[in-house]
Amino acid sequence: MLEAGLWGVVAGSSLLLGAAAGFYLRLGKHLIAAITGFGAGVLISAVAFELTEEAYAVGGADAVAAGMAAGAIVFFAGDRWIESMDKGDGEGTSKAIEFGAALDAVPESAAIGLSVLSAGTVAPALVGAVFLSNVPEALSSTGQSMKMGHGRGRVLARWAGIVLLAGVSAALGYVLLDGASENLVAFTQAFAGGAVLCMLTDTMIPTAFEEYDRRPQVGLTTVLGFAVAFLLSTM
Repeated sequence: MLEAGLWGVVAGSSLLLGAAAGFYLRLGKHLIAAITGFGAGVLISAVAFELTEEAYAVGGADAVAAGMAAGAIVFFAGDRWIESMDKGDGEGTSKAIEFGAALDAVPESAAIGLSVLSAGTVAPALVGAVFLSNVPEALSSTGQSMKMGHGRGRVLARWAGIVLLAGVSAALGYVLLDGASENLVAFTQAFAGGAVLCMLTDTMIPTAFEEYDRRPQVGLTTVLGFAVAFLLSTM
C-alpha cells in the first residue's frame, strides 16, 4: 500500500513541477502549445495500451464499455458544472483545469495502485505517461491564475493538495481492489480511460489548437508524445 501511494505521489508530482514552471520560467505560447500536444499524445497512448487494453484482457468488452462510459460521463458532468461557475473573469477556467486535473488524478492513481496489486510492481509506462501528461494541465491553469493576480503560494498549495490526492488514490486503489472481481478491476481501469479520453478532447487538445494557434506543431508533438509513451509500454 505504501509503495502504491508513493508511486501515486511521484506520478502526480509533475503537476507541482508544471505549476512552478509556469511561475518561474517565461515560456512562450508556442512552446506551451507544443508541450500540451506532447502530453496529449502521451495520454492517448496510456489510454490505449495501459488502461483500455489491460481492462479488456481482464474483464472483457462489457466491463470496458461500462467503465469508459461512466468515466466520460462523470468528467463531462463535473466539467460542465465548473464551467457554469465561470463569471467571465477567467477564474472559472482556472478552476475547471484544476478540477479536471483532480478528477483525472483519482482514476489514474487508482490504476497505478492496481498495477502494483496485480503485478507486484508498478507499471513504469503508466507512471511515466501520467507524469509527462500532468505538466501541460498545471502550466495552463497557472497561466490563468497569473492573469488574475493569484499569489504563488496559494496556487502551489492547491496543486500540492492534488498531488497528495493522487497518492491517497493510489493507496486506496491498492487496498480496495485487493480481492476484487475481474469485472470490477477492469471497470476501474476503463473508468480511468474514459475520464482521461474525455478530458483530452474537451480540454487539452482544444486548448493547444485554439488558444495557441500553432496547429502543425501541435500535431507533430502529439504524435511524438504517443510514440514515446508507446515505446515505454513495450519495455
